[in-house]
Amino acid sequence: MKLLDYRARWSELEAHRNPFATVVMAHLKAQETRDNGEERKTWKLYLTKRLYEQGYQRQDILNLFLFIDWVMTLPQALSEDFWQELTQYEEYKRVPYITSIERMALEKGIEQGRQEGRQEGRREGRQEGRQEGRQEGRQEGRQEGRREGLLLALSLGLEFKFGEEGLSLLPDISEIPDLQVLEALVAALKTASSVTEVRRLYTSHP
Repeated sequence: MKLLDYRARWSELEAHRNPFATVVMAHLKAQETRDNGEERKTWKLYLTKRLYEQGYQRQDILNLFLFIDWVMTLPQALSEDFWQELTQYEEYKRVPYITSIERMALEKGIEQGRQEGRQEGRREGRQEGRQEGRQEGRQEGRQEGRREGLLLALSLGLEFKFGEEGLSLLPDISEIPDLQVLEALVAALKTASSVTEVRRLYTSHP
């Protein structure tokens, strides 16, 4: 059966707790809203909230949201609106589960930077040392957090699209020091059609 055949069975999908129902619903709405960003944002928010209402566990919610976010991409302005509304919803429900992978990693990196800065400042024993340590620690923490987020996004994306064959690229990709190259890979992975194509993207960089 083609996924599009489920369009006439939408109410059945809504009532079903099987994660496959969520995948099908996201696919259908991604197709229907291809040329309407505002409507896509509305459906993306609906499907995301539905994950909570179905009573899924935290990790299941994160995994399913990754797919929804993958297929229902939004323009920058609408994406910001989406995250703002989702944050308000999570605060209301008191279940702050879904945060973008890169945001979580960035927060972790910033906190790590703060801790390193404090430690460095204490070792120096001078105000200047503390200030410099904090600034350097924050900067390094942000960079490391960004890197961790990008690598995690690539790991999930490669596994989702290409399975074990995709994951086989991670050892080489993890050695790439340039964050811009990693960012380019994350963006390109959405349209890449093969592992060979992905490998060609990062081997073409010096």
